[in-house]
Amino acid sequence: MEARGSGTPEEEEEEEEEEEEGEEGAGQRDGVSLASSSSGRYGSIAGALSTSTTPLVGEAALSTRRSYLAVAVLCYLNLLNFMDRYTIAGVLLNIQKFFDINDSTSGLLQTVFIFSFILLAPLFGYLGDRYNRKWIMIGGLSVWLVMTLCGSFVNKKHFWVLVLMRALVGTGEASYSTIAPTIIGDMFSGGRRTIAISLFYVVLPVGSGLGYIMGSTIATATGDWRWALRVCPVLGAVGVVLLVFLCPNPPRGASETRGQGVAGRSSYLEDIKYLLKNKSFVWSSLGITSMSFVTGALAFWAPTFLSRAQVAQGSRQPCVAEPCDTSDSFIFGAVTVASGIFGVGLGTLLTRGLIGRVPHVDPLICAVGMLGCIPCLLAAIFLAARSIPVTYVFVFLGETLLSLNWPIMGDIVLYVVVPTRRATAIALQIMVCHLLGDAASPYIIGVISDSLSAYDPDSPQWRFHSLQYSFLLCPAVAVLGGVFYLVNALYITRDKMAAQRFSEGEQPTVLPKLGSP
Repeated sequence: MEARGSGTPEEEEEEEEEEEEGEEGAGQRDGVSLASSSSGRYGSIAGALSTSTTPLVGEAALSTRRSYLAVAVLCYLNLLNFMDRYTIAGVLLNIQKFFDINDSTSGLLQTVFIFSFILLAPLFGYLGDRYNRKWIMIGGLSVWLVMTLCGSFVNKKHFWVLVLMRALVGTGEASYSTIAPTIIGDMFSGGRRTIAISLFYVVLPVGSGLGYIMGSTIATATGDWRWALRVCPVLGAVGVVLLVFLCPNPPRGASETRGQGVAGRSSYLEDIKYLLKNKSFVWSSLGITSMSFVTGALAFWAPTFLSRAQVAQGSRQPCVAEPCDTSDSFIFGAVTVASGIFGVGLGTLLTRGLIGRVPHVDPLICAVGMLGCIPCLLAAIFLAARSIPVTYVFVFLGETLLSLNWPIMGDIVLYVVVPTRRATAIALQIMVCHLLGDAASPYIIGVISDSLSAYDPDSPQWRFHSLQYSFLLCPAVAVLGGVFYLVNALYITRDKMAAQRFSEGEQPTVLPKLGSP
């Protein structure tokens, strides 16, 4: 695996140009079909590792244009994933009135989705390191589309059916979020991989923001929040068709071995032990978990919090029957889109500009993002009772700082873990960061809010303050996240060089022994 930061930016750009020329030339020389070469038995050498002078084989013989087209499809589906996830948050006030549920019960809609996501992620990680990744994603995404559509037809007497449907929706994200980054990692290396991963992860905040906007707009236009759940399945069906025809399944490690690919015979238990001994993976996963806790709480509760703030100010009447005013969801969604694009772009520019100049730059940028968002969060929490416009300014700044981390976090996993264990690594990271992060935070915030509001349940002002005080948990968790990334900086150079030595060596048929570099 290519170790970032091992040379000057100019040298990296020259290497990337050489790789691109080699890929295109090999594709012209081979003239072979794009059939998967990595769908065989796990443990065989992907791409056959022949001694032929032609460096690329099978699906690795992709032109740069074809590779970026595949990335575009993967980004489109990732956008829809996050739009669907936060459409529920965008119409949460309507859902609460429709089903007559409180804050903690509302939080279950997000919690059960994330729990199914994390329970299934290890399974898809195991499969993604061993079998055809493309068809695994297609199967999972198909379940997601059907369950989302079915959830839109649940009536008000069967809230728990909607909860079950949202749980099953997690199947799609578990398969897709675990596997899609590894395909990108096998199509690109170095700076081009950073750009491709940045494009993939910029759609996380953008998709989240569009979920609020779409949910709010459609619920207002139709007078029925359930129509908001019917858009993503239609758009997703188009994405699955594009995935079938345009997305390859390159050999694992193809980008580091000029298309030959790598593989190794190891049990799932050995994979887990290897990852737990990889300190960069462990500490970065803890950092992502902290960020996931904060972003999950904000994403689910911020529109409701801002709505209650205006009720407490007296500028808006409480919602007593649907349809409720969802303008806060629309504005928060727009702020999330803008801060996501700006933050991810800034994070990418910083890491690209500081490579070779600042040691362990990636975890340091992540630490700055986590620690820098703390005063912004505190300002937004306490100023909401006084000025909504000023609150949105600090929300934008806080989300921008958090968004610095999105492209970097995905890149770290790809260069500190050997190619044949990347899907398992991403799956384990997903399980931990969502279990302790955005699966837990919406429900925890809701429980704390309900407990505090019990002191004066009929007061709109106290309903606001109960949620306000609950949000104070987020800055505290952000402190932990910053510390985790600072510790990560101590190990990242060593671990990425270890992964590089494995990928650039003679490609053994058995993975390196645990603890070996």
